[in-house]
Amino acid sequence: MRAQWFVAAFGALIVGCGSPSGPPPSSAPAAPAEPVPAAVPAPTAGRVYVTNETGGDISVVDVALQKVVATIPVGKRPRGIRLSPDGASLYVALSGSPMAPPGTDESKLPPPDRKADGIGIVSVADLKLVKVFPGGSDPEQAAVSADGTKLFVANEDTGQVTVLSTADGSVLTTFKVGEEPEGVDLRPDGGVVYVTSEETSEVTVIDVAQLKVLTTIKVGPRPRSTGFLPDSSRAYVTSENGASVAVVDAKRHRVITTIKLTGELTRPMGAVASPDGSKVFISTGRGKSVIEIDTKTNTVLRTIEVGDRPWGLALTPDGKMLFSANGPSNDISIVDVDSGQVRAKVPVGMRPWGLVFVP
Repeated sequence: MRAQWFVAAFGALIVGCGSPSGPPPSSAPAAPAEPVPAAVPAPTAGRVYVTNETGGDISVVDVALQKVVATIPVGKRPRGIRLSPDGASLYVALSGSPMAPPGTDESKLPPPDRKADGIGIVSVADLKLVKVFPGGSDPEQAAVSADGTKLFVANEDTGQVTVLSTADGSVLTTFKVGEEPEGVDLRPDGGVVYVTSEETSEVTVIDVAQLKVLTTIKVGPRPRSTGFLPDSSRAYVTSENGASVAVVDAKRHRVITTIKLTGELTRPMGAVASPDGSKVFISTGRGKSVIEIDTKTNTVLRTIEVGDRPWGLALTPDGKMLFSANGPSNDISIVDVDSGQVRAKVPVGMRPWGLVFVP
């Protein structure tokens, strides 16, 4: 039986090919070959934890399933979120101050609920809020030291940074910084923290080991956050009202150049560098997009539309997937970095603000 099959198949092959020197067959032209479908990327394992500012909770998104698999109540106005170095805990900035967009007459706002201020500690294993440390007035973002022992908290309404011990929540010290501090980002080598101050358009540089202010750096108007290259050589500081990104020598703490971005609604917000340091991704707020910058030339490579007013950004450790928190549409975008395509938009809670990827 196998021999008969081989003969038939071989004969069919000879007939199909024809004689190399003979005339072309008189049959109808062959149909065009079916296009080969593009390879579908394998699902990415891991979860994205998303703070929902007006929802008072964290949405846990399973990246492979592309859906929310848990919701963790944490308290009022969760915004900044960080993962502990050991991957066991999340630190979430909570605030009892009422929301006040730029231009708001703050005299007409309700009084703040100072009892709601703090840094929430969430167990990654148990998916629940374990405790809340007092973290000064109106915490907006925080950075955790490389050894996991300290938290640097931006207190937006008092223009200071509070440093906490992660062991017991005790206050180690406080620093006066520029007005309306927001972004708090640790240089990858763990040596310093950069704190952006929106009102005074500056970055305060704090020495982590010695707990002292080293210097301040003047940058563009309304700086929001800092993206460091993995080798700690440079920092990219976003300027919302300047439609620009300041490129900073992160060892000498001085501006090297400023990248001007185009687009009437471009408002640079979040910043994150790729794991190999070749690119920096910038969310543009009302621009509805993420801008990819080549760090060798400090020029824009492409613009990826992701959703309504993207703010917080995160990347997978391999740099293949990018996530953006889109506040007004109450969802996050999952972007395939190689293609620049949005793979999915996942509905989360109310007004997503910050996010972090946990493998």
